[in-house]
Amino acid sequence: MVAAQASGSCAPTTCLPAVKGFLETSFIDWPGKLCAILFLGGCNFRCPFCHNHPLVLTSEGMETIPFEEILRRLAARKKWLQGVCISGGEPTLSPGLPAMIARLKAEGWAIKLDTNGSRPEVLAQLLGDNLLDMVAMDVKTVLEQDKYERCTGCSVDLEAIQQSIDLLAHSAIPHEFRMTIAPRLHTEEDIVAWTRQFDRTRSRLTLQNFNPRTTLDALFEKEQGFVPEIFSSLVALVA
Repeated sequence: MVAAQASGSCAPTTCLPAVKGFLETSFIDWPGKLCAILFLGGCNFRCPFCHNHPLVLTSEGMETIPFEEILRRLAARKKWLQGVCISGGEPTLSPGLPAMIARLKAEGWAIKLDTNGSRPEVLAQLLGDNLLDMVAMDVKTVLEQDKYERCTGCSVDLEAIQQSIDLLAHSAIPHEFRMTIAPRLHTEEDIVAWTRQFDRTRSRLTLQNFNPRTTLDALFEKEQGFVPEIFSSLVALVA
C-alpha cells in the first residue's frame, strides 16, 4: 500500500510508501547511532518466529502516518538523532522507497535499511544512487533450500539472497548480517556451515537468540530460545 500525495493520486513509482509505524528514538537499531525508525507494511516472507507480523499480514488495516508529519517530527529531533532506519515488513517491496529515502537524504538524514535481501535489484539501485549509509540484512539460516524455506515459511530464491549478500560484502558502506536462531530451526552444524559459505573478511554476522513473545506462528510462542550457555557457544562460532 502507498500513501497518496496531496493531489490525491500519483504514479506508482512516485508515490511514497505508506508508513505504518514510527519510533522516534532507538538506541539499539543502528550500532553506535541514536536513530528513529520508520516501519513499512508488507512482506514476501512468512517467518514463523516473526515479531512484526501485523506489518506482514494486516498492514492494510493499520493507520498510515502522513510522511510530512514524520518529517516535522524528525526535524524537531534533529539535534540529537543521528539517522533514520527504514524497516518493516520488507521495505524493498515498496516501489516508492527510493523516492522516500531521497526525501530524507535531502533533509540531511543518514539512512539505514533493514532488508531480507530478497530483492537485490532494489538494493543495487539504492547502493548505486548513494542513498544508503548502513544496511542490516536478515539472513535466515545456512543457504540450503529446504532449511531456508523452513525459516521463511515460503518459497525463496536463494540466488537472489546470495546476490544481496555479495552486493553488501563488496559495498563501501557499513553493513551487518543478522540471523535469529531458534532450537527448532537451527543447529550448531548449520552455523558451522554458514561460516564456511560466508566471507567473514568483509562482513560480520550477528546472531540473535529467539525470543518467544508474540509470533506469526502461534506454535512458536510455546518455544524457547537457546539457553545462555549454548547461545554463547554458537556466537563464538561466528566471532
